[in-house]
Amino acid sequence: MLRSFLIYLSKADWAQRLVTRWKFAWRAASRFVAGEKIEDAIRVVRELNARGINATLDHLGEHTTTPEEAGQATEDILEVINQISCCDVRSNVSIKLTQIGLALDEELCAQNLERIVETAAQNNNYVRIDMEDTPYTDKTIRLYRQIRQKGFKNVGMVVQSYLFRTEADARGLLTEATRFRLVKGAYKEPPELAYPKKADVDANFDLLSKIMVDAALVAGSPTISADGRIPPIPAIGTHDPRRIEFAKRYADKVGLPKKALEFQMLYGI
Repeated sequence: MLRSFLIYLSKADWAQRLVTRWKFAWRAASRFVAGEKIEDAIRVVRELNARGINATLDHLGEHTTTPEEAGQATEDILEVINQISCCDVRSNVSIKLTQIGLALDEELCAQNLERIVETAAQNNNYVRIDMEDTPYTDKTIRLYRQIRQKGFKNVGMVVQSYLFRTEADARGLLTEATRFRLVKGAYKEPPELAYPKKADVDANFDLLSKIMVDAALVAGSPTISADGRIPPIPAIGTHDPRRIEFAKRYADKVGLPKKALEFQMLYGI
């Protein structure tokens, strides 16, 4: 529920104006945001790194409405990548394709995505493409595959366990050495596309955890890079202790090394 609310707020112009103009609103939001400026976010990442925690930075916002906005969002993400490198912190970046133009023009988005992934590659860093609501699922997978076909390996995806289609998507993409973050999914979707019951979402989450762990074993159990920026194949993104425990137990059972599995959580929760 909280993630759904945060997604809604990220799209709402009134919410962005409220947070940026009113101190009380910023104080409420700041628990879940690493900082209003990149320097603030880098400081938070340093603090997390000191506690042995790696990070992924997500420049907030999605659904830009003009090519100029998409271009500015791209520049902001490039600056995040450069600052991670300059400040030598253990972090990669996550992006939403609607933020860099997917809702406007797929080719524009592809160009912006290539700039981001290329800059990350030049800085020995990694880009995680978030999965958004279902009108963008096929386009997101298509753009991911296009950028991989250009020779970039420093890019991965997110899959959502509440969608019926995700098992087939994941199995196919895992044969292409895709590094995944698994989440439950928070966008409002129709019942013909997504499991309406939490129990079914959870069961599919556990199934997908097993599929990802098994794929990691077949691929030779690649571990997180020494600088904390290139993740392993499976990343479990949830605050649900039962889902975390299931993934840990299954990984232990099949002998996946601890550094070949990552758990990810939202900041401030």
